[in-house]
Amino acid sequence: MESVLCLCNSYLFRAAAEAGPHDILKLYNPKGSIINISQNLEPNTSSSCYKLEVVAADCNSEPLGVELAGALGFDLSAMEKRLQGLEKKILIEAGETPAVVYEMKKQVDSFREKLESVEHLSWLGLFKDLSEGTHKPSPFYHKRSLHKTRKECEHVREKFLQMSSLEVSEEVRQYLKTPTFDNWQWEDAEIMVLLQVMYTDLDFIATFNIEPEVLQQFLFEVYRRYNNIPFHNFKHCFCVTQMMYGLIWLTDLRSEMDSIDLLIMLTSAVCHDLDHTGYNNAYQINARTELALRYNDISPLENHHCAVAFEILEKSNIFRNVSMDQYKRIREGIIKCILATDMTRHNEILNKFKSILPVFDFTNKDHRDVLMMILIKVSDISNEARPMEVAEPWLDCLLQEFYNQSDMEKLEVTKPSSQTGFIRFVLLPLFIELANLFPCLEQHIINPVRKALDYYTEMEKALEREKQNRAQSESSQRVRRRLWAHRADQQPD
Repeated sequence: MESVLCLCNSYLFRAAAEAGPHDILKLYNPKGSIINISQNLEPNTSSSCYKLEVVAADCNSEPLGVELAGALGFDLSAMEKRLQGLEKKILIEAGETPAVVYEMKKQVDSFREKLESVEHLSWLGLFKDLSEGTHKPSPFYHKRSLHKTRKECEHVREKFLQMSSLEVSEEVRQYLKTPTFDNWQWEDAEIMVLLQVMYTDLDFIATFNIEPEVLQQFLFEVYRRYNNIPFHNFKHCFCVTQMMYGLIWLTDLRSEMDSIDLLIMLTSAVCHDLDHTGYNNAYQINARTELALRYNDISPLENHHCAVAFEILEKSNIFRNVSMDQYKRIREGIIKCILATDMTRHNEILNKFKSILPVFDFTNKDHRDVLMMILIKVSDISNEARPMEVAEPWLDCLLQEFYNQSDMEKLEVTKPSSQTGFIRFVLLPLFIELANLFPCLEQHIINPVRKALDYYTEMEKALEREKQNRAQSESSQRVRRRLWAHRADQQPD
């Protein structure tokens, strides 16, 4: 009887949507969540309307679930037949359906209910529980090839294109604007969807007539050109871009700067570490690498990131519908922003910003240019402004990358010793100057950084105490050994 009711409901909804027998329907509740079409639906009223949508027409091939299962290596049809056979066999042998089967069915129903109440990305089963714990970074980068394989890229590309038409919930859109955003919860294909949301919600697609397909191809090529290294990878690209996006909203920059400047900053953040190999500028110059020779030891990595960015834009040009003057300004701005991420220029840029701060004028192009450089610098080194459970795994990644290029073998680097000086002498002075222009940032990025400094200072003290205790213990052991040796020598033969 239940299956008959479901079938009737299905026909009724198809008739209401004027949908064919092979069309795929989505049904939303008044909150905008996907819900299952079943006989358990609450009555529809004028104040709580359901929304019915045809999302794919004439899908006369295998059902989407079968297609996705096939892509994941499952034969769904064979699996269903096997399960039905097992259930029948159990029923014949036991005489009744065991409690464990009922429990499994209950869990399936519970999972279906969870999917139907999802408030995040949804209808392909893309679920993000924003309260779930942090996923730690993979410790196995050393076992992966530097460049992504074609198979790896195609798999992510297919997932991204499947997800790219999804409606991202308002909750996720608002969360995306905050410095507390947890990048570890999101896979690469999902990250590309979120980057697409940023371009959409800042009105770049409409303002600059960016074709969605071109933007998707651009984001995929960006993903492809970030390497499999512990720190300067695609997730880092996303973190920097997400912080830049958050700063734009937190400081209400849309009311102070024009859309081109905002587009420059966001795209610079997306591209700022393209094709990073995990070896810093000092290494490049000392090892006389091809990049160092090509760029005459002047910001070899940052120049390379810029070159790769415009190489991608030659094929997937999201700026192809802007005027020649606008393109020239965008190119100049992106180059200026990416080159500003070279930390050897840190004091130069910060001192310039401090000098104009008392008379800062948003109508002055030179002032805006310096601010844009400061904003990408802040975004680039902003991990410690995030919650500790998000920030600390990034420090592990960074130390791993340093270790890979042998710096850690030359220096005794620990997590607290690497962070206390960096936060005290680099992060805080930079963040404080930006907060002098935008006081609202005190609570959003400076307070968390001060807490991080306290955390690593305490950790450093604890390690120092442990080191001293260990030294005292070893000293005591040496004294005891000498005493025992001396007593042994005093024993008569």
